[in-house]
Amino acid sequence: MRPARSDDADAVVRIVLARSAWLEERGLPSWRDSAEKLAALTSNKDGSTFVLEADGGPVGCTTVTTTTPPMAWTNEELAEPSLYLYGTVTDPALRKTKPGTLIARWAIDRAAREGREWVRRGCRFPGLVAYYQRQGFALIHEMRKTNGPMYLMGRRAERLDPLR
Repeated sequence: MRPARSDDADAVVRIVLARSAWLEERGLPSWRDSAEKLAALTSNKDGSTFVLEADGGPVGCTTVTTTTPPMAWTNEELAEPSLYLYGTVTDPALRKTKPGTLIARWAIDRAAREGREWVRRGCRFPGLVAYYQRQGFALIHEMRKTNGPMYLMGRRAERLDPLR
């Protein structure tokens, strides 16, 4: 994992479009309309966007913030030091190597190294809830939004070898 650079934008678009095609083939909603928006995050001056690099180029990306969006989190939860992941996308051609799990493990370890208590994330689909639960995240809140449910998840920060 490394901080994203503006010259990663084309690779991020490629990853998002590949993932979108994979999702659409399975009848699932995709990120196709968000490809350019996610790619633009590679130019964030705050260093909040990261890429997973393999074989000389990006194969995944995520954005990490130190603030949790308020949504349905309690004031006590919002006060706990945490990292929040969003916009995590990986190349589906590498599914067998579990790049999404690698990104999650990197974030869990990073949070622990920074003295944070949690890694949090949100998603809109039950399939992602199950996937994140296999990574050790727990469903903490479910909320209703105008465009459907929002599942809020968390995992305690801990030192990990991200490659295991």
